Amino acid sequence: MAEPERTERRLRPAPLLFEPSEATTDPEHFFDLESIEDPRELLARATELTLAFRAAQERAVEFQALAAAQLADPRRFDRLSTALIAEQAEWTEDYARKMIEFGESLQRDAGPEAT
Repeated sequence: MAEPERTERRLRPAPLLFEPSEATTDPEHFFDLESIEDPRELLARATELTLAFRAAQERAVEFQALAAAQLADPRRFDRLSTALIAEQAEWTEDYARKMIEFGESLQRDAGPEAT
């Protein structure tokens, strides 16, 4: 099954600022949101973070799919079976199969430089 064409422009997510190590030990601390008192500002920054995490998650899934397709490529001497890919990624075999197919479609859409 072919993936729908991606004609929409990718949104650039808000930058995810790294938190100082001492701040990450506080379970209530999250990208300094707890210190924002203005609800409009809090909503705006929390929304930026939500969109950034969504975009990052989507890109990470695409990279997982590409890697799965590359690992399953029958032209590789060290290719992995669907079961081994599923085990390594902690997926079911059915999901691994779908991710391999998705990765193959991403490679086709990217052209010869992706292989």
